[in-house]
Amino acid sequence: MFTYKMNDELSLKLMEVRDAEDVFELTNKSRTYLREWLPWLDTTTKLEDTISFIKSSLTGFAENRSLNTAILFKGKMVGVAGYNEINWSKKTAYIGYWLGEEFQGKGIMTEVAKALTDYAFNELNLNKVEIRAAAGNKKSRSIPERLNFVNEGCIRQAEWLYDHYVDHVVYGILAEEWKKAK
Repeated sequence: MFTYKMNDELSLKLMEVRDAEDVFELTNKSRTYLREWLPWLDTTTKLEDTISFIKSSLTGFAENRSLNTAILFKGKMVGVAGYNEINWSKKTAYIGYWLGEEFQGKGIMTEVAKALTDYAFNELNLNKVEIRAAAGNKKSRSIPERLNFVNEGCIRQAEWLYDHYVDHVVYGILAEEWKKAK
């Protein structure tokens, strides 16, 4: 099983079906908050939906094309993060993440994104990591900005969010840039 310890308080672990209740409960607690920027809340309404997501994530991991992990802070599940996709032909990983509302503002997601970026370059030997965020989602956009990712541009109307389109800002960093900054 995949686990990645960042420090004494923070780690990532591959989600398993037995984690479904915790993930679903965390989703429910932050449903209104998360719904502002995430398009899947209305289709994740029962535990079975979360189980299906985890099973799909495990298949993606087994096929070496994605990695979705639970974020553990002081032993408690506080969010989900990972590579929504690993494109081996482009040697690029695409990071996605969400954090329960009550755990915002503690620097958790910045540390998680940093760890995932390190892992992509140092363990997977990839060349690029991308993070995409809705143009209006300042909290999500601040993470790649804080980590010195390059703003590579905007994809107009990149995502349908319940009743409107949102633009996505694409951030990227290359392995050589990441290593040089360290």
